[in-house]
Amino acid sequence: MRVGKKGAIYLPRSIIESLGINEGDKVLVEVKGNKLILEFIPDPLSLALRTRKWTKTTVREFEKETEREQNEYYT
Repeated sequence: MRVGKKGAIYLPRSIIESLGINEGDKVLVEVKGNKLILEFIPDPLSLALRTRKWTKTTVREFEKETEREQNEYYT
């Protein structure tokens, strides 16, 4: 790999695919000594759509649970 104009670094497609990186994913960048560490954080919706489903819920159940958690958090 090379550093391009304006400091752009392009990852090889094989790395992108093996890590499951998608356009728009967030990236945490950390510098340790002379090393650059990238941690890719997928969008929660795309992550939810890609993962194996392990439970079922209705929209109404979800709304009730989020309202309960918000009430606990803000009161």
